[in-house]
Amino acid sequence: MYITITSQKLGGNYSQGSADFVDYLEKENQGLDPEDLSAGKVGREYFFNQYGNQISAEEVSREIDANTAKLEKTEPRFYSITVSPSKYELNRLQDSSKDLKKYTRELMKDYVASFNREINGRPVNIDDIKYFAKIEHQRSFKGTDKQVRENQPFASTIIQLKSDIQKVGRGELPGNITKMEREIHKLEKAAPHQQDGKRIVQGMPKQGNQSHIHIIVSRKDASNRFSLSPGSKYKASQVELNGKTVKRGFDRDKFFGKAEKTFDKSFGYQRNFVETYTARKEFIKNPKNYFSALMKLPTNEKAVAMKMLKESGMPLMPSIPTNKAQLALKVFNRLRRGVDIAIKSSSIGI
Repeated sequence: MYITITSQKLGGNYSQGSADFVDYLEKENQGLDPEDLSAGKVGREYFFNQYGNQISAEEVSREIDANTAKLEKTEPRFYSITVSPSKYELNRLQDSSKDLKKYTRELMKDYVASFNREINGRPVNIDDIKYFAKIEHQRSFKGTDKQVRENQPFASTIIQLKSDIQKVGRGELPGNITKMEREIHKLEKAAPHQQDGKRIVQGMPKQGNQSHIHIIVSRKDASNRFSLSPGSKYKASQVELNGKTVKRGFDRDKFFGKAEKTFDKSFGYQRNFVETYTARKEFIKNPKNYFSALMKLPTNEKAVAMKMLKESGMPLMPSIPTNKAQLALKVFNRLRRGVDIAIKSSSIGI
C-alpha cells in the first residue's frame, strides 16, 4: 500500500482551479458511453464521496473551486491523495470498485482523525471535509519503473539504428538497411522485460489488476471557514492566535499506519513485515534494525518478504548468508545506496 499526498502547483503558484486535475481523472472514461453504467456494463467510473455516488466531474470542480474562501495564491486550494494497493492487497478484494469505494470512506475517517484540530470546540470529523474520490483501473509504465530502466540500453540502441536507417535511405550514411532491421528485431526480443511478446516501454499499459484510488480534498473545511492542511509541518502543537489557544498539525505517520490497519481489518488481510509503512520508514532511517528484523522473521514469512522485495525492484542476493551477518549487512547497505526506494507514503508536495 502506497499513499501519497500532493498539493497541486503550477509554476510558482498553486492551481487556482481544479478543472484540469479533474479532467485528468476522467481520462479512463474518455470514449465510454455515459449510459454504460446504468445499463449494467462495466467500465465507466464516477466520482463519489462519503454519502454519494455517480457524481459528475462538473460538480466536483464546481464544489472544490467554490470552497476556497480567503486563500492566497501561495496556498494550495486542494490536495490530491493517491492510494495504490499492491497486487497482493488487490487479490484480497472480491470486487475492486465496490471494495475500494468502501475502503475509501473508511480511509477518510482515518484522515480526519489525524488532524490535531478542533472546529467549534470538537475534533474534526468526516462531515467537516469536502472530498471527492475516483477509482481507476489502469496504469502505464513510467520512465522510473525498473522494467523501463533496465530496457533503456536496448531502447537507445534501437533508436540509434532507426535514425541510421533513415540516413542510409537518404544517402547520408553507408550501410545495409536489411541488416540493421534484423539487428533491431534481435534487440526487441533480447530486452529483458517483455509483455505480450513486446519490449516494455514507457507509456505501455500494465497488465493485471491495476486498480487504485484518486481523492481530491479541499483545503478548506465544508463550511468554507477553517483551513485543514495535511501539508502542515506540525504533527501536533498549539499556538496563540488572537488571544486564543489553537491546535494545529496533521500526523502523517498516524494516518498511514491507520490506513493499513483499516484495510487489513476490512478485508482480513495478513500484512507482511516488508509491506508495512513502519518497516519502509525503518529501511530508510535505520537499515541495520530493518535487516535484523527481516532476518528474524519466521521462515515462511521471510520467504514471502524476499519475494515481495525482489518484485519491488530491490536487487537482493539470491540467498543471504545468515551465518555471516556482517557481510550480509554490508551487501544490504550497498544495495540500499544504489537503489532509489522512496518512502512514497511520507511524501507531500509536488
